[in-house]
Amino acid sequence: MAEVSGLRSRNHFEPNCKNRVVDEGLSGVDVPIYRHKKRPPLARPEDLDDELLPSTMTSNPGTRARLTPSPDEETQDEAAAVEKEKARPIQIVLASDEHSFELDAAALEKILLQDHVKDLNVVVVSVAGAFRKGKSFLLDFMLRYMHNQKNEHWIGGDDEPLTGFTWRGGCERETTGIQIWSEVFVVDKPDGSKVAVLLVDTQGAFDSQSTIKDCATVFALSTMTSSVQVYNLSQNIQEDDLQHLQLFTEYGRLAMEEIYLKPFQSLMFLIRDWSYPYEHDYGLKGGNSFLEKRLQVKQNQHEELQNVRKHIHSCFSNISCFLLPHPGLKVATNPYFDGRLKDIDGDFKEQLARLVPLLLAPERLMEKEIGGNKVTCKDLLEYFKAYIKIYQGEELPHPKSMLQATAEANNLTAVAGAKDMYSKNMEQVCGGDKPYIAPADLERCHEEFREHSVRYFRSVKKMGGDEFCQRYQNQLESELDETYTNFSKHNDGKNIFYAARTPATLFAVMFVTYVVSGVTGFIGLSTIAVLANLVMGVALLSLCAWAYVKYSGEFREVGTLIDLVAETLWEQVLKPLSEQYMEDNVRQTVVNSLKASLTEQASHHTKLKTH
Repeated sequence: MAEVSGLRSRNHFEPNCKNRVVDEGLSGVDVPIYRHKKRPPLARPEDLDDELLPSTMTSNPGTRARLTPSPDEETQDEAAAVEKEKARPIQIVLASDEHSFELDAAALEKILLQDHVKDLNVVVVSVAGAFRKGKSFLLDFMLRYMHNQKNEHWIGGDDEPLTGFTWRGGCERETTGIQIWSEVFVVDKPDGSKVAVLLVDTQGAFDSQSTIKDCATVFALSTMTSSVQVYNLSQNIQEDDLQHLQLFTEYGRLAMEEIYLKPFQSLMFLIRDWSYPYEHDYGLKGGNSFLEKRLQVKQNQHEELQNVRKHIHSCFSNISCFLLPHPGLKVATNPYFDGRLKDIDGDFKEQLARLVPLLLAPERLMEKEIGGNKVTCKDLLEYFKAYIKIYQGEELPHPKSMLQATAEANNLTAVAGAKDMYSKNMEQVCGGDKPYIAPADLERCHEEFREHSVRYFRSVKKMGGDEFCQRYQNQLESELDETYTNFSKHNDGKNIFYAARTPATLFAVMFVTYVVSGVTGFIGLSTIAVLANLVMGVALLSLCAWAYVKYSGEFREVGTLIDLVAETLWEQVLKPLSEQYMEDNVRQTVVNSLKASLTEQASHHTKLKTH
């Protein structure tokens, strides 16, 4: 149904709108009072006694004291009145501007931890769906039923305004986050047990301010915590409605640690503004007939359509559908509509009177179960806290729009193709069966193949726009550089001198420590000689262990550690010393050559002078 039009948003505490009647076992019941001309209050018998028998009352002060309420009684009456006035929608899941949700644990505790309900099994009826489709409007009729369920005319009088959850006409959203009615209804079931009934209103999906993640989070939270989820739709069940339901329920199922059989309980498709009663009658029977046809899995269906329907059947223990007619043009077009039944079409009122008891009649109430165990009010509080923490974290993948998901898949495919092209080209240059290639030549090939791959990525037609695709190009370039590093290491492994670095380093250490041990032992420095021998022994054992690892392929971590130590010794000690030694030798050789050349020239000149 198109969202009910009209200005609503009434204050629940507005004077002369309603009165509250205390009933034993209930915290309070809303009794509407119509706005008629005020009549003078009726005289009470005790007032008449005051006027007619002044002498008697004066002469008997004890009687007067008994008729006048004590201060304690007045305080208790005021407290009871305040308590009764507290029934209103309470927002327990708050939506922030940063597209995150927070749980108002204190508000939820105040509702669920009341002494008379905290240990009762809970029934949670939630309404979810697209925004501006009349969810809050429907919940207010549920409230009216809960307050008057023993009355067969619970739907109210023709001139009675609709109060409860805030709603209004128009095209902008009204409800944000998740709201719970503050009054928990205690209902006696036919089997004699008592249950606590909660009514839950949710933020409408797909408005201009909510992301797909926002919609998925709200829908998933309400589905996970409700025993009956009413999926509020307009006019028909379209394929995108089923796809969104699949996405949202899967997002909820991911957050549940353990899944027993089917993770969720009851789902009712509520089709508003149904315009085809000649095909399927209004109500539950016609709705179930229509739903069976819509969710039927056929062999000639595309695999995608079959998967959607199989997923929905696998998520819910019970699935039903109710077809609700349009409420009438007065409701849709009158900006001053306030929920009075006289402005609503008769067909809508007739079907509404059948729908609400299907959900809330004592014999129809479905207690909330999680993991096969019934949930009490205090248990539900803990589940809310646990679930909201999961959705506040980063463990779950972020649901995305169809365009974004398709664009990501499109770009990732292009990245994979470009990376595969690069890898094939590099394999032809330095693959497993190719000989060692000079590092400079390998780097030149890398730059050339990298440019070809990036050019290929740019040439592929992609969705998402230039800025979106640039992120994936940067990802491709980073992955290509990482792949080049791996190819470079593989190429270095083919260099026999690189492969012999570890044993050569260990041999050098053994040789140096052997010489040091001999010299220090000869001159009497036995402590240093012992240390040198110890180091030489460690080097010899390391060499043997390294050889065994390379031969057998076992204990690869030990071999990697020995290679790392040997490389560190080579880079930090042996290589600088050898370079310094080579530099000194080269310098000395050059100096000696120059000296020899000068000496030869001098002797040659001397001979010439002698002759």
